[in-house]
Amino acid sequence: MAKDVFVLGIDQSTQGTKGLLFDSLGNLVDKAILPHRQIINDLGFVEHDLNEIAQNVIEVTRQIVSKDKSRADLIETVGISVQRETVGAWRRSTLKPLYNAIVWQCARGIEQVSRKEVQSKAQRIREITGLELSEYFSAAKITWLVDHVAEVQDAIANHDLCVGNMDAFLIAYLTHGKCFSTEPSNASRTQLMDLRNLCWSEELCDLFKVPLEGLPVIKETDAMFGYTNFEGVLNREIPIHCVIGDSMGALFGHGCLKSGQVKTTYGTGSSIMMNSGDSVSACKKGIVNSVGWRREGKTTYVLEGNINYSAGIISYLKDDLKIINDPKETAAMAKASRESDRCYFVPALSGLGAPYFNSNVRGALLGMSRVTGNNEIVRAALDSIAYQVNDILALIRESTDEKLSALHVDGGATKNDYLMQFQSDLVGIPLYVPKEAELSGMGAAFMAGIAVGVYTEDILSGDKISSVYKPSMAQNIVMQKVEDWHKAVSAAITYGL
Repeated sequence: MAKDVFVLGIDQSTQGTKGLLFDSLGNLVDKAILPHRQIINDLGFVEHDLNEIAQNVIEVTRQIVSKDKSRADLIETVGISVQRETVGAWRRSTLKPLYNAIVWQCARGIEQVSRKEVQSKAQRIREITGLELSEYFSAAKITWLVDHVAEVQDAIANHDLCVGNMDAFLIAYLTHGKCFSTEPSNASRTQLMDLRNLCWSEELCDLFKVPLEGLPVIKETDAMFGYTNFEGVLNREIPIHCVIGDSMGALFGHGCLKSGQVKTTYGTGSSIMMNSGDSVSACKKGIVNSVGWRREGKTTYVLEGNINYSAGIISYLKDDLKIINDPKETAAMAKASRESDRCYFVPALSGLGAPYFNSNVRGALLGMSRVTGNNEIVRAALDSIAYQVNDILALIRESTDEKLSALHVDGGATKNDYLMQFQSDLVGIPLYVPKEAELSGMGAAFMAGIAVGVYTEDILSGDKISSVYKPSMAQNIVMQKVEDWHKAVSAAITYGL
């Protein structure tokens, strides 16, 4: 294929939307980024405006094309990665949103998962979906929409409801409603999909009050999801040939195609994920099974744990506590902190995700002394990210016979050399930081490009490593630090009871 052909990647994440343009050799040649509002009320409910996000998808594409008008004719396909578990509802007839999207971080579904009839089915839910019963996933959020939003109730009554995660909404929007679909990596995070049969569970739809007719069709991850010209930005319509959850997109982008390969994405939250092969694995409580992707009739499963606040805690330090002006300051501040300080930051600002799954916990700063200042608090915040990742990797190790030899990492926080070194020290294996930070959108773009023949799978196996961090901390010190971290988490949990 000619070198001047392009593949577009859209990465729609919690904080914003990125447009990524790759050439036929897989090089990132341009990108555009737009943030969207974080709509948070006094109850801590977290929402996004679906229309704002849809317009941002169009606008980042427009910005990329406007830099070189010839691009409007040379983009062959688009792959889309999306924030997972964030759920929206809209009218099938008009595509009009019926409410803001409820973001994955939002804990409002706790009232649904606390119901006795739901609690009694927790083990059954895990058997069907591979997931722990939790308000973190989409199902309980949909129950909230059905119970509390009159417009949703009206759409159900008139058989006019579409409900789904961000991927389903964007596909419907970009294709003007011609395609209402999802795929297994996103569907497996709803807590409504039968993990082995890759279909919606009528039993769980009934349990969570989700109308089956309102859910999207589940296709393969690299299926053709319809055509779009991005509201006239392109001169012709191109196929949407991959949609994937952002964490799974990153796993694919890292080239983790073999069972036992593992990665961590440092975003607002963090996903720690291992390719577990072609079957559902038994796993320890605290981590879950999901689908990585389905291609050419073959399903790749993953083991995963998720952290509610990862790099998002750095935004909290900047925007709310105002003890930093720029995230770039944090590495130097952490290195300048007093080693004698034993401050621990438990970042449970919206509860704790895996492996605790406790929405009642709230953030805590423990072990402060007269020498605890901004540097020490920043270090404790960075350390909390690494401790949480280590907790989940420990469970993954207990759940598999695979020996973990390296941790592939991505996301903005990988630029923080203090955090990366401390993470390597804790997990005791090398960390591989890729040259390209945009792994989620890259994974989606590469999968789409492979599907239409722009790339072969060899695109995933090239030299993509920028730097390697190797463990250097004495094991006895690591063990003591981890023990003290667990004491801090236990204290925060006790306070939250």
